[in-house]
Amino acid sequence: MSRSERSSLLLAGLLAAAGVAHFASPRQFDAIVPRALPGSPRTWTYASGAAELALAAGVALPRTRKAAALATAAFFAGVFPANVKMAVDWRDRPAPQKAAALGRLPLQVPLVLWARGVARSAKSGS
Repeated sequence: MSRSERSSLLLAGLLAAAGVAHFASPRQFDAIVPRALPGSPRTWTYASGAAELALAAGVALPRTRKAAALATAAFFAGVFPANVKMAVDWRDRPAPQKAAALGRLPLQVPLVLWARGVARSAKSGS
């Protein structure tokens, strides 16, 4: 297995695990849905979990990998406001929790770059 294939499957695994977590433990995700979004936080939690599962499947399959990886990069950028909300909401929590919430903010950059790298190394429609 090539390095790019391994990277793609690791990204797919991360997305799948996160997607399952949205359904297995939705309350923690409901809490970070920005209030400005219309509708129920649970709806957004389930929608983002379903999106992560779909992206995982797309990244895992060579035929759809490039498009799915680009969509994954956009998804990672799109969920950034939820991470900002979490950091703001957790500012008065104990130091380890506050550090975890703040640490999620810069983590989005390597996630976006990882997804873009997977897209770049994917063969178009193969």
